[in-house]
Amino acid sequence: MKKHFIIALLAVATSSFAQSKLKPSLSQKADALKSKVIAWRRDFHEHPELGNQEFRTAEIVAKHLKSLGIEVQEKVAYTGVVGVLKGGKPGPVVALRADMDGLPVTERVNIPFKSQVVTYYNGQKTGVMHACGHDSHMAILMAVAEILASEKANLAGTVKFIFQPSEEGVYNANGESILSGAELMVKEGVLENPKVEAIFGLHISAGSENGVLEYKPGATMAAVDQLDIVVKGKQAHGANPWLGVDPIVTSSQIITGLQTIVSRNVNITEDPAIVTVGAIHGGIRQNIIPESVKMIGTIRTFGVEQRELVHKRIKEIATNIAESAGAKADVTIGTGYPVTFNNVALVEKMLPTLQAINGKERVRQIPAHTGAEDFSFFQQKVPGFFFFLGARPADKKSVNEVAAHHTPDFYLEESEFQVGVKALSHLVVDYFEKK
Repeated sequence: MKKHFIIALLAVATSSFAQSKLKPSLSQKADALKSKVIAWRRDFHEHPELGNQEFRTAEIVAKHLKSLGIEVQEKVAYTGVVGVLKGGKPGPVVALRADMDGLPVTERVNIPFKSQVVTYYNGQKTGVMHACGHDSHMAILMAVAEILASEKANLAGTVKFIFQPSEEGVYNANGESILSGAELMVKEGVLENPKVEAIFGLHISAGSENGVLEYKPGATMAAVDQLDIVVKGKQAHGANPWLGVDPIVTSSQIITGLQTIVSRNVNITEDPAIVTVGAIHGGIRQNIIPESVKMIGTIRTFGVEQRELVHKRIKEIATNIAESAGAKADVTIGTGYPVTFNNVALVEKMLPTLQAINGKERVRQIPAHTGAEDFSFFQQKVPGFFFFLGARPADKKSVNEVAAHHTPDFYLEESEFQVGVKALSHLVVDYFEKK
């Protein structure tokens, strides 16, 4: 028995040593693939596809993974691609994720690989653009797959590469949100067979210093919910408002009332929250008080109790203000993405990996983002670590000088993409070693 135990310990020690020896090779190969990553990214950028329509994109990804000898499953959650790389030695299963979809945004940036794609979205003609960096995420993960596949015999575990569709969400003809790519992938069992033990994801950040890695333990990105309010009044001539119930005036009072939720109801010393009305639709003529007004908006929260409180107050404020005016408010809150929550223990364990490949001074803890990410659906099932890679152009000194994500002028500096390649590949190997 003692002999067998010693042999097992030696096997573990040998495996860990082998994983450590891999790391210099991973970094060298990441640097060697720099131009390839940029070329992949530019091709994806020039040919963006909206959520659940990533047919060309998925074909390129699948072809690349197959060429590396990776087991590939296609059409996961409609257009997703999943690759499984089984290492030469037994060990845990780690997943890496990249999102694939573009946005209904018409690009204004004058670059050789500018998107010229045009489509119809929600009944409107629009351009299509990778205005959030998903093109770079795919290119980086394709390089990671190539590097790890080249070291297959030395890997002490299994890597699952998840190329996910529709991170930006998908909406039906009525403008109602349906399952995101991550949520549907989870429902279809992407974290099973083989069962994933931990998952890592990276997001490019146009406003952050080029090549810097950023992270936050715990709540990292907000939960997001869709808000719909229909205020029903009584139509009347604009010259005789006393004969009707004005839903426009009532809506304006509701909007003002909603602002008190964050300023007066939420404990902002614990977590921030946001209630934004993004559009108001009502009326057709200057001298007619309409019968109804529709408002749509977004809600961002960082905790379960906070989320429940904000939802409750929205309904109370809207319905009570409407009632006081003689109107009626129908409030619908569509549940979106949960909080992107980085497993604290996993962050603590893997942070040294990021610091080792990029230097402690270029790995920085940041405040929470009020943006949202459906990576959170993976994190609800297994421990996850989602972090950011800066890609701010050198001539821009601060985030205020940079075009925001989801805008026509969005632009990324490409020179440090290999930092992301190193980060993801080293996280895999170090996780195997630590296990």
